[in-house]
Amino acid sequence: MIEYITGILLLLGGALAVIAALGILRLPDVLIRMHASTKVGTLSTGLVMVGCILAFWNLGITVRAAAIMVFLLLTAPIAGHMIGRAAIETGVPLWRTRRAGEPEEPDEPT
Repeated sequence: MIEYITGILLLLGGALAVIAALGILRLPDVLIRMHASTKVGTLSTGLVMVGCILAFWNLGITVRAAAIMVFLLLTAPIAGHMIGRAAIETGVPLWRTRRAGEPEEPDEPT
C-alpha cells in the first residue's frame, strides 16, 4: 500500500513540476512567472520529498527531506519577492491587459 501512495505522490509532484516549467515558459510577465516558480515549484518538491520519505523510511533520509522542505518553504517566497522588487525597480516591461472599451495601443510608439 505504501508503494502506491509513494507512486502517486511522486507522479503528482513530477506532474506539478512539469506544469511549473510550462508556466515559466508560457506566462507573459516576470511577476506572473514567479507564481509558477515559487508556489507550484515548492509544492511539487514537497510532494516528491514526502514520497521519498515514505519510500525509504530511513531516519537520515527523513531528516534530509524535511530540511529540504523547510528551506524551500522559507526561501522560495523571499526569493520570489526580491525578484519581483528587482524587476519593478529596474523597469522590466510588465504585461498589460486591455480592459473592455479601451482602444488598442500599438506595441511600438510611432
